[in-house]
Amino acid sequence: MTTISNIAKLITRFKHFKATTTKMEGLLLGVGNPLLDISAKVNLEFLSKYDMKKNDAILAEDKHKPIYKELMDKYQVEFTAGGSVQNTLRVSQWILEKPKVTTFFGAVGEDEYAKILQERAIAEGVNVQYQHAQDSSTGTCAVLITGTDRSLCANLAAANLFTPDHLAKSENKKLIESAQYFYISGFFLTVSPPSIQEIAKHALAHNKTFIMNLSAPFLSTFYKKPLMEAMPYVDILFGNESEAETFASEQNFQTKDLKEIAQKICDLPKQNENKKRIVIITTGTNPVILADNGKITEYPIIKLEHEKVVDTNGAGDAFVGGFLAQYIQQQPLEVCIKCGVWTASQIIQRSGCTFEGKATFKP
Repeated sequence: MTTISNIAKLITRFKHFKATTTKMEGLLLGVGNPLLDISAKVNLEFLSKYDMKKNDAILAEDKHKPIYKELMDKYQVEFTAGGSVQNTLRVSQWILEKPKVTTFFGAVGEDEYAKILQERAIAEGVNVQYQHAQDSSTGTCAVLITGTDRSLCANLAAANLFTPDHLAKSENKKLIESAQYFYISGFFLTVSPPSIQEIAKHALAHNKTFIMNLSAPFLSTFYKKPLMEAMPYVDILFGNESEAETFASEQNFQTKDLKEIAQKICDLPKQNENKKRIVIITTGTNPVILADNGKITEYPIIKLEHEKVVDTNGAGDAFVGGFLAQYIQQQPLEVCIKCGVWTASQIIQRSGCTFEGKATFKP
């Protein structure tokens, strides 16, 4: 039986949803590394040649620099607009079907790759506000596909040159002030920790929501200091099982149980005590783990037939994109996670973090 209390909650949620859908422009602002993805199917010998493993996510060292030319010279490649945060915002826009709900900051060069990235992101609804770095090329990411696995090798190039100066521009300050939700990937820890701190402190001062992603295991190890400086400001944290396990090891949690890890992350010191930290861990083909307000909940994924899985590249970004598309409309966490799961299931049936047609997710 529907209670008066439940009816009141539904009416309140409807009123908020109606208000937010009429004033959603600029609601979600992301900061990250815009990259042009260069994707190709390769064999395990190719990975071994460049000292890489299946499902790696690494930054290019000198030994990796020849990868990009070799891919273009010897393999059939696809070019797509990429970078973790930019992918997430593109997916959110696909779900939302309303332009400029999301804004993206990141650094690019002054070259054709930058023009391609900007044109494609804008076409998909993202309000792109790049910082242009002179005398540097736009960043690229080699997406090496082996079966249904993928390995990423990112050459940040211009993306590595983002500075807090971009946040200080009057037009960008207005975008920051109007946003209510901020999303930054762990990958950005390698670029501009001061920019992360500036955004995080703004969110805290105005009781806004600050969201991060662990992004890759190496970040918890080699960028521990800036990560843990950002952590007290984090209201929502995403990660997959390997990222969560590495984080737990580096923080001496003394457990490999993902549910315990999620709860321990929730319990880390937090600046905004008005918002309980939410932690979400994706676990591949196993259920999604949600830690919220002292409670652990698991949500099943959508299992696809093996032959339908084309490319897992971008599945994590897509999950977050689907989640945030619902979260910024203040939908229940269950709906947010179900949308993330649905969106990820759509993206892995295509090459790269791409989509077409109308999103058909139903809460």
